[in-house]
Amino acid sequence: MRSTLVFILGIVAGLLVLPAIAYLYFAFGRPPVAVADDAFPFEKQVVRVPLRARIAAEMPKQPAIPASDENLVAGATIYREQCASCHGLKGHPSAFGASMYPQTPQLWQKHKNGVVGVSDDEPGMTYWRVKNGIRLTGMPSYQKLLNDTQLWQVSLLLSKADKPLPAAVEDAVSKPIVR
Repeated sequence: MRSTLVFILGIVAGLLVLPAIAYLYFAFGRPPVAVADDAFPFEKQVVRVPLRARIAAEMPKQPAIPASDENLVAGATIYREQCASCHGLKGHPSAFGASMYPQTPQLWQKHKNGVVGVSDDEPGMTYWRVKNGIRLTGMPSYQKLLNDTQLWQVSLLLSKADKPLPAAVEDAVSKPIVR
């Protein structure tokens, strides 16, 4: 009986001490909050797992508009105006995006796995990310800035980043932005 009581008291004490230690670390320690700091242990997993589950549950299964030349040109215009400063253009990666944490994916370049941008993702996944944004990444939500058609136009454009595009689209996503 006594050993059971000691065990239960040990569990209760542990449950009280761990949150106190965590609080003290965040209040007086040096948790990684600057972009140049190393990541928290398991930081990527803590964000990635629920994000993937939420997108899978909520993303639209089919685009609401066709991937026509007209929609791709409109998507390229939106991309230049809203996305290129962080995600870069074809042949012109973003220095600004490279200085963020986590680094912003360059959506017109091949990544380690040989995929250009998010062209291997379903358009509905990209649509969800553009519409809702992603916390702790710098990716804003565009649901109050772009209408549903515009969200689809940029999402469809990015789904075709690894394919030949109409000349007007190639021009829009390749020309450097001069400021």
